[in-house]
Amino acid sequence: MKSVIHHLVPIALALAASTASAQFVKGNEAVRLMSDGTRKVETPPTMGALLAKPCPATEAGCSGGGWKMVETPAGLMECTEVYARPSTCRASTYGSEKRSRVWVVKIGAEWKHCSYPDLGKGCASIRNLPTPVVQ
Repeated sequence: MKSVIHHLVPIALALAASTASAQFVKGNEAVRLMSDGTRKVETPPTMGALLAKPCPATEAGCSGGGWKMVETPAGLMECTEVYARPSTCRASTYGSEKRSRVWVVKIGAEWKHCSYPDLGKGCASIRNLPTPVVQ
């Protein structure tokens, strides 16, 4: 019995780790794990962008075109815009609620929208309109 439990513990830990990491886009270069174990996260720059008045994430009707899933220093957030400005984001409901979403990622020097949390599926420049998918 002790042997069975000994083998199940690593499996349970692996499942917990894969669940916790399932909410980010593997290969998103905006998120870097530093040698000391901390995360360094970039969000799309606002410099040079034509910015409208921020639409608060708590206000109905502000997620036109789907929620933008953005990694921030606070973790994965669903935002009303790609820039993740203050008040435009809220805690992610991915995995617990189905919503229209696009994923904001950085590949090389370019910021992109992806239809799924997968760099190989439906990614385009954030300058183009994204294709949100209910997830």
